[in-house]
Amino acid sequence: MERSWGSINASERSWYVSARREQGEETEEEEEKEHEEATPLLRSEIQSQECSGVSFSFSVFNLMNAIMGSSILGLAYIMANTGIIVFSIMLLIVAIMASYSVHLLLTMCIQTAVTSYEDLGLFAFGSVGKVAVASTIIIQNIGAMSTYLLVIKTELPGAISQFLTDDCSRSWYLDGRILLIIICVCIVFPLTLLPKLGFLGYTSSLSFFFKAFFALVVIVKKWSIPCPLTLSHKEEFFQISNITEDCKPKFFHISKESAYAIPTMAFSFLCHTSVLPIYCELQRPSKSRMQNVTNTGIALSFLVYFLSALFGYLTFYEKVESEILQGYSKYLPHDVVVMAVKLCILFAVLLTVPLIHFPARKAIIMTFFPNHPFSWIHHVLVTLAVNTIIVLLALYVPDIRNIFGIVGASTATCLVFVYPGLFYLKLSREDFISQKKLGALVLLLFGILVGSLSFALIIFDWINK
Repeated sequence: MERSWGSINASERSWYVSARREQGEETEEEEEKEHEEATPLLRSEIQSQECSGVSFSFSVFNLMNAIMGSSILGLAYIMANTGIIVFSIMLLIVAIMASYSVHLLLTMCIQTAVTSYEDLGLFAFGSVGKVAVASTIIIQNIGAMSTYLLVIKTELPGAISQFLTDDCSRSWYLDGRILLIIICVCIVFPLTLLPKLGFLGYTSSLSFFFKAFFALVVIVKKWSIPCPLTLSHKEEFFQISNITEDCKPKFFHISKESAYAIPTMAFSFLCHTSVLPIYCELQRPSKSRMQNVTNTGIALSFLVYFLSALFGYLTFYEKVESEILQGYSKYLPHDVVVMAVKLCILFAVLLTVPLIHFPARKAIIMTFFPNHPFSWIHHVLVTLAVNTIIVLLALYVPDIRNIFGIVGASTATCLVFVYPGLFYLKLSREDFISQKKLGALVLLLFGILVGSLSFALIIFDWINK
């Protein structure tokens, strides 16, 4: 555990500054880099009190579960509005930048000897920085969890009803609110009570296989839906004809919807609030080992994203829906595999909630109980409070996705791009023209651009509606 949920006080912070000065600026950069790569994040005496740690594979699964949420359903629509080549290049750039921002976070953790995003904010800008980071994490994660539960509430009854032959529309098991409460009490709350992320390795691996199954079904079903997509509303059949212009993929395409591409992709690789907790519980934690976990998780997520987007687009072309499963429901309404994958995706989204609950709870405890040791009372009460808030938001706020869309546009961008770049520019002792500092500056400017663009697009959408 990291300093008993504690914080860094002023004396420790001044010690850091003086200690760095005493070390001397003449230290060889090569030796320092080698030392950082192999340096454990946690002190040896703290590690000795812990269990053996979480395996590399479970750490990768946990990170991928934090990365891949419901955004996997919308990437085919983004590809249709950007073109295959433009989409591929943009997705690769965002994935590389997300990995690089994690690299900066890990580097700063080694240099400052802290193990939390919040304490990095404290080192960089004092208590204001810590509160800013904690508030951003709380808002972002509560918003994400609420929207995930809203997806469960609205989509699960329809997914279940497709397996039923009789009209059971008034049955309790087709009431979204009742299903949501039951699921949260029986699944979400027990999983969020777990004190460590390592315990979620099994559920995270299950969530990953659900999403991999989704990508596989998208690939296979490409040959089950002929083109052009002409559906009769009186009789459910397809009119098959020769390939036309509508069935040719576009490699470059620009439309008004293209502006949503980068913000959507940026949010698709948000995992930074979970990186440091996963780091702390990793077996033999070191910067290089955690960077390998990050690179593996982001690479596998990129592969699943790209395959599902590519074959989803090559199935529906210009008629691809903003949420791709709606297209399969329209053109393959009684396909058992499609109905099964819809349930799998809903449960995969559900199993993401406990993982992103952990950083939110941790941020609350570090903000309101900064100098207290770990307490099961605080742990349970905060967990119960956060779960109650997200369930109430999902049950009673009708436009929650719009509300948190505009907030998430700023918070997610800050966590992925702005904070890592800004903190590194503030804390690093390198010259400003060094490679890492220039990279941090690019990350910061890119984050500000993406955040501003996202904010403007959502406001513009609201005005139009």
